[in-house]
Amino acid sequence: MAMTLRLPDDLDAKLTERARRERRSKQELAIEAIRDAQNRAELKVDDVLAELMDSDAEILDYLK
Repeated sequence: MAMTLRLPDDLDAKLTERARRERRSKQELAIEAIRDAQNRAELKVDDVLAELMDSDAEILDYLK
């Protein structure tokens, strides 16, 4: 799917430099960053749910 991403000049310059340094495209780096951010967000949700399951185990067992 096509998408246009407008970046502030300073961020675009950093992304351009990193892409040049790593010999990768800016698109590739942006996709990787988005995937990493999504994975971190999912881990946080999973961690919170696991913590709730542990801390509220008695209540959850009672409600069954």
